[in-house]
Amino acid sequence: MRFLSSLLILGGVQAVFGRTQLYGMNIAGFEFGCAITGDCPLTKVIIPPIASMGGADGAGQMSHFYKDDKMNVFRLPVSWQYLTNGVIGPLDKKNLANFDSLMQSCLKTGAYCVIDIHNFARWNGDIIGQGGPTDLEFADLWAQLATKYSNNSFVMFGLMNEPHDIDVDLWVASCQAAVNAIRKAELVSHTILVPGLNFSSAGTFISSGWGAAMAKVTNPDLSTDNIVFDLHKYLDIDNSGNHIECTMDNVKDTFVPVAAWLRKNKRQAIVSETGAGASPSCFIDFCAQNTAINDNSDVYLGYIAWTAGSVTSTYLLNLAPSKSGSKWTNQKMAVECVIDVWVSALPATVSNTWGLTFAAGTPVTSSTVSKTSTTKSTAAATTDAGSDSGATGTQAAGVTKTIVPGSGSTGKSAASSVKVGSGLMGVCSLIFALILL
Repeated sequence: MRFLSSLLILGGVQAVFGRTQLYGMNIAGFEFGCAITGDCPLTKVIIPPIASMGGADGAGQMSHFYKDDKMNVFRLPVSWQYLTNGVIGPLDKKNLANFDSLMQSCLKTGAYCVIDIHNFARWNGDIIGQGGPTDLEFADLWAQLATKYSNNSFVMFGLMNEPHDIDVDLWVASCQAAVNAIRKAELVSHTILVPGLNFSSAGTFISSGWGAAMAKVTNPDLSTDNIVFDLHKYLDIDNSGNHIECTMDNVKDTFVPVAAWLRKNKRQAIVSETGAGASPSCFIDFCAQNTAINDNSDVYLGYIAWTAGSVTSTYLLNLAPSKSGSKWTNQKMAVECVIDVWVSALPATVSNTWGLTFAAGTPVTSSTVSKTSTTKSTAAATTDAGSDSGATGTQAAGVTKTIVPGSGSTGKSAASSVKVGSGLMGVCSLIFALILL
């Protein structure tokens, strides 16, 4: 009856049975050891999720998740220090090749792959653009990465993991510098994830004003095409993910009101990090949260669970699958609250008249890609021609990002598969929804 209780009726309703366009998993390891101060050691604490380097079989995990569970996006955390071998400057050839090996494994599946700089808006304790690395140095990092993957729109750019305790206006300037650098360097348009305050918390997106502030980050032409908000959210008492019990109602208190804000302002977001301990309360609350995200798939493009990769079996938020012979077995939490809530949801029957869309396709070999525009197009994405790893990747034909102009709904959101509609069509949709129940 949850569906019935959340129906919003204004002159009739238009039912939307949908799920997010993207869902997937973080593949952790290259960021291990990073503290919230931005101190990221270059020691053996880093365990790349690459079997040949002594870590988990990240390539195998991603292949399994993609083929068996239909996941289509993976987030690859890495520290700034690792990519440049401890200096603010050029990318380190050896370390970049190591990271690129994981990237190519991700791209080979046909999924989207998010680069996540896991530094908390800092470098060794100093805040980017606020006494630490300059905006120019931050932009240079992203210019180099955008150049590396300039012709591959399947690579997404997550500007920074979990900024906190910073001046938001100065942070807007830092992100703007990075976006400008990316757009100048790229050959095809990439999706950019823009993070905000309080560890990019969805819970304070509205109340702190960071959503409205970060909405000022635009492309050089002042559009916001392919720029989305980067949201994180946990469910324990302090939103850290460090406690096994879930105590927060992330549906009513967070994702419903944020969805309404996004819808009103015609913006979209990706929940790039969320997870929960394997307690009875979390099986209820985490599943409910991810169901609500799917129910508001017009503004939430996807969610990426934390985490698989090189995590240990005793890690509280471990979602890494185990392998016996050639068979992979998923964690119960991953099955029930990450995979099943997405797989069991039907594709959306009503699409937005605005926003970013990701069309599905079949993996093929590399081909030429052109920049997306305000008209729908079909192209096959290329793998990085300059890959240091020498890996051969494949991409999905027709998996393109399209910005569709037009007026969008400004109606209030509800934690349901319903949009505001009117007239006979809305009444018919409501009857159809009741029949399905």
